[in-house]
Amino acid sequence: MTEALTSAIESETGRLAQIPDAVERFHAARKLREILTAANRQTQEVERGAVSELKEGRPWRVVGELLGVSGSRAEQIAKGR
Repeated sequence: MTEALTSAIESETGRLAQIPDAVERFHAARKLREILTAANRQTQEVERGAVSELKEGRPWRVVGELLGVSGSRAEQIAKGR
């Protein structure tokens, strides 16, 4: 999935760069950024949910080890920071 998504984003960015009219290009780029920002928020929510699920019955240190981050970073993710 990641490869396909990366390819799609690169393709769309390239398409935007080819729009001849600067105003149209600006608005198209802004729209893409809005979409990507919304997707970023949604994926952060998924991350928070996963971290919260892992926390059940575990200390933050263990959660961090499972995720490859520090325990304090795992806690920050769960709190949305």
